[in-house]
Amino acid sequence: MTSTLQPAVAREAEKSRGRWLALSVLVLAVLLVAVDATVLGLATPYISEDLDPDGTQLLWIGDVYSFVIAGLLVSMGSLGDRIGRKRILLGGATAFGVVSVLNAYAHTPELMILARALLGVAGATLMPATLALIRNLFHDPRERSLAVGIWGATASAGTAVGPIVGGFLLEHFWWGSVFLINLPVMVVLVLVGIRTLPESRNPNPGPWDLTGVALSLVGVIGVVYAVKEAATHGFTWATLGTAVLGAAALYGFVHRQLTLPSPLLDMRLFRQRGFSGAVLADLLTVLGMAGLVFFLSQYLQLVQGRRPFEAGLAELPAAVGAVAAGLVAGRAARRFSVRTVVSGGLAAVGLALAVLTTLTRSTGYPLLGAALLVLGVGAGFSFTVTADVILSSVPKDQAGAASAVSETAYELGAALGIALLGSIVTGVYRDFTGPAGTPEGAHESLGGAVEAAAHLPAHTSGALLDAARDAFVHGLQLASAAGAAVLLATAVAAWFLLKGQKLESTG
Repeated sequence: MTSTLQPAVAREAEKSRGRWLALSVLVLAVLLVAVDATVLGLATPYISEDLDPDGTQLLWIGDVYSFVIAGLLVSMGSLGDRIGRKRILLGGATAFGVVSVLNAYAHTPELMILARALLGVAGATLMPATLALIRNLFHDPRERSLAVGIWGATASAGTAVGPIVGGFLLEHFWWGSVFLINLPVMVVLVLVGIRTLPESRNPNPGPWDLTGVALSLVGVIGVVYAVKEAATHGFTWATLGTAVLGAAALYGFVHRQLTLPSPLLDMRLFRQRGFSGAVLADLLTVLGMAGLVFFLSQYLQLVQGRRPFEAGLAELPAAVGAVAAGLVAGRAARRFSVRTVVSGGLAAVGLALAVLTTLTRSTGYPLLGAALLVLGVGAGFSFTVTADVILSSVPKDQAGAASAVSETAYELGAALGIALLGSIVTGVYRDFTGPAGTPEGAHESLGGAVEAAAHLPAHTSGALLDAARDAFVHGLQLASAAGAAVLLATAVAAWFLLKGQKLESTG
């Protein structure tokens, strides 16, 4: 009896070690994307000085990466279900590393925009494939919850590590170094992934719908671009036309998916209240948080005078809270309930944003750090459990496409949040009254005001900076209030939408 059991136990232990080693590779892929999404914000002033883009080109350098990722996530998730998730993950990671070099050495604004777009194509392959592989690696629901928690914790850690690493590199090297850090991560990911990741795909996938790919790309990019343009420049006929085109393409995509025998995305998934509730919670949570996070680094650097590296460290409590919460979220959801943990997490984020409405130019770090810690804990609980709900709502064969829906919700939420809440900050900021001789460019952004002040006499410079910083902080207070309202309303909606939803307890 013993001799029969021992080899079986040894095989199971080896198989378990293999699963967790494979997870470490997936975590590297998440780290790659999360870090890259945050370092560009710090590098933008340096890129602007070196490449001298005009205002429109600078916006495209910042936005095209997220536009392309958002437009291609569902298509790439579905492609991974068809050709193999390991294949698309390792291919995408290789492309991500190669294109990072092109980003680092871009010498014109046009080349930089192209390089960022190509990086978005590669990035769109990574996130859905990682979650889909987790769904297929971990059959035990409790193990899967922990794996999803580690996955989410790494994404949160990456968003914090990005500014810290980026700040350090920018203080010691040229701006291209923030892209070259992707290379060693990519090399390790590919070499270890080839040996440890199992291949998985849908055994009966049907053809890849290229018309659907085009419709989803045009639809998502059209809608996101129109929202951003309307928030920045107001409504124009061109913006309205882009929005109509995007909405029509999305309608065509949904209609087409409902009629195809093998769709890119099974739209019937949205009939499940738990799946729809989790996706909606993700979208609205990111929408409520994104605008604040986008402007917080500017507050730390341009209002409170912190260096890039110090500003990155100041945002660390949010990641620490998210990592800690993500690791225990699955256990908490089983002990209490899915809706308790998700709604409670969302309410915590909402309350943290409400506290940030009290920010002033001289707010001490203890208040800010505590608010960021609570925000991170709430987001860690909510995002981890909603990701688990989405993954467990679908058959393993559709894991890539379903994961892509979750990721698309994040990207859309971020774009809408920066556009809508960002428009509150910029709208309030532009109306500030500066001293006589204030250049027009100072009203465009706080960075523009700081740059303009450097060329003015001391008295005028000080008055301009005081007025600009006060207006920026007031805009940030109003955006925090709007974000808090969105999060608290989402917490209430999640309480009803996720009623009766449970995480699996047994394999």
